[in-house]
Amino acid sequence: MAKVSIKEAEKLRVDEDFVLADADPASTPGVDEDDVDDAFEKYDDEIADLQDCLYANGRAGNENAGSILLVLQGMDTSGKGGIIRHVVGDLLDPQGVHIKAFGKPTEEEKKHDFLWRVTPHLPEPGMVSVFDRSHYEDVLVQRVREMAPPEEIERRYGAIVDFETEAAANGTKIIKVMPHISKDFQGENLRKRIEREDKHWKYNPGDIDDRKLWDEFQEAYEIAMTRTSTDVAPWYCVPSDDKDYCRTVVKTLLLKALRELDLEWPEADFDPDVELKRLEES
Repeated sequence: MAKVSIKEAEKLRVDEDFVLADADPASTPGVDEDDVDDAFEKYDDEIADLQDCLYANGRAGNENAGSILLVLQGMDTSGKGGIIRHVVGDLLDPQGVHIKAFGKPTEEEKKHDFLWRVTPHLPEPGMVSVFDRSHYEDVLVQRVREMAPPEEIERRYGAIVDFETEAAANGTKIIKVMPHISKDFQGENLRKRIEREDKHWKYNPGDIDDRKLWDEFQEAYEIAMTRTSTDVAPWYCVPSDDKDYCRTVVKTLLLKALRELDLEWPEADFDPDVELKRLEES
């Protein structure tokens, strides 16, 4: 069966020399385009078992269980919601998952440093947290729309690296994914949202305003990713014109993170033989 191997997924990792314009959003590296459907299901059983083990360790009070943070940050219609629905929702035990969507800061949030609203949503031991948009809004949207001074934007890159480094030191595996789509593909998606009644709820007129600043956002993404992709919190720029391919890569990256936690099932806090005897006698 076809698959996107961990080795191939790692090739999508962003380094300091990364150039976003060189990344082809229509490509499917590591797997033939016709084999994407097969690759999508390759790791499902193992991921589900490993996440169950992670959650069980958290429930058992294992402070060293570790956790996973999946950050999804991309242009409008890039497929973040689809990843949450078809990867996280269909595959992971919802008891062990915390999903947080970050929108426009509230008045209360504006009174604090930009990381203040993010910190409470970091995953506890045994949990998987998913950020639909994230603290990166504050170096993307705010950079492009000049909502903060350049020196403050510059400070934030370093603050993000420090923040994520501390989270990793506390046992959190961090995966940051930019689902990378082409402008033409986004146009097709926006047209569907405008024309189809069942997709009107997804449409925001502000999406067109952001689309007019496409080049500026591409530059902001490249800067943000190259400045904040580290060994403990890497960015992955994943081609996403084929949404199933992107979802497949996200599964592969989840598998890698879960394997690296290297957990075993928590020991029973009871004697199984005694409990079986009690069950038979009941």
